[in-house]
Amino acid sequence: MVTIPKVPKIEDLNPERSKVLVRIDINSPLDPVTGEILDDTRFRAHIPTIKELIERGNAVVLMSHQGRPGSSDFTRLHNHARLLRKLSGIPVKFIDDIIGPAARKTIDELKPGEVLLLDNTRLLSEEVIESVPERQARSIFVRSLVDHFDYYINDAFATAHRSQPSIVGFPLVLPSAMGRVMEKEVEALRRAFDPEATPKIFVLGGAKVHDTMRVIEHLVENKLADRILTTGLVAFLFMISKGINVGLHQKRIMENRGILTLVSRARRLLLRGAPIEVPLDFVVEKEDGETVVRGAHELDGPAKDIGPATIDSYSELLKEASIIVMRGPAGVIEDKRFRKGTLELVRRALDSKAFTIFGGGHFNTIISMLGEEYKKKVGHISTGGGALLLFLSGENLPALEALSMSASQFLGW
Repeated sequence: MVTIPKVPKIEDLNPERSKVLVRIDINSPLDPVTGEILDDTRFRAHIPTIKELIERGNAVVLMSHQGRPGSSDFTRLHNHARLLRKLSGIPVKFIDDIIGPAARKTIDELKPGEVLLLDNTRLLSEEVIESVPERQARSIFVRSLVDHFDYYINDAFATAHRSQPSIVGFPLVLPSAMGRVMEKEVEALRRAFDPEATPKIFVLGGAKVHDTMRVIEHLVENKLADRILTTGLVAFLFMISKGINVGLHQKRIMENRGILTLVSRARRLLLRGAPIEVPLDFVVEKEDGETVVRGAHELDGPAKDIGPATIDSYSELLKEASIIVMRGPAGVIEDKRFRKGTLELVRRALDSKAFTIFGGGHFNTIISMLGEEYKKKVGHISTGGGALLLFLSGENLPALEALSMSASQFLGW
């Protein structure tokens, strides 16, 4: 079973009137035509950490990535700096450099209370290579900047599953801590796996079936879940494993995506008595575009959402939960006709007495649709889908391991 290491917080370093390097994650979806940033959620999340550090009189240098080389959203961070200025009210400076002479000179000239955003870290070839922290600490990236800083703060939980220089290299050469975004994520994970908090219910759906299968195997093997409620393609996988005919359309999708190769693994979990629930009914789209509710055994078209019987059945289980973790939508939420299942499960989770953890940016949109009353009930919405999935599947997060190593080296923990 994965454990969460003890990791320093900002107050453990107490940085004041110092140069602080902060790894954030403002990697966001972009309009493919205009390059406009379409979601500012991650920007808003990091503002408290940035403001706290400058209020302490520090000069703050931010670094982040956007996309990856070769992808359509791989770009420089001019617009990111502009949006961060607008949202925070802080006159964030930007330089289209990372480790060159211009960047180092600008860093050295930065005054207390000022903030600078460096360019896309993945413009450096070293940043797209993953390796152990000891090796990343010797990278040109890290060696070029280390002498210009007093402290390093990692506030980028969304990249915590990466073992890249900006994530795991700096903690080995600078006193380091996690920022407030990372802190909230770690606290949520601690609560999710508190052995005293039961029952624990995981609601797992979405399109990343192979990753979710690893999560389910880990939860079952370590007896971490009292119930696992499945939706979407994950549900179809376990239905097939139970011998239920999911219909030609669903089977074809799963075959095309290589999901049917997971049937034997799913069947083994069921034979071991895994506490996995599958839907009772679905909302099916007919050829003429109309929708109809069909039982799980009578699917005669594309099943786009869970049906009312499933919502009621799952909701009864959610009522008694102490911890609820939801990952992935229950339906094709891009179409408002197939949004009800996800909306209702989120509503019922928030109406329960459980501490709720939502993984995936789409939950911000869903909760906004429910209104302010429900926003106040949210326990935690994770900013890092990949990192959360990796942790739930039983893998250690390199970012946390590196910060723990730093604490041992610089703080004597």
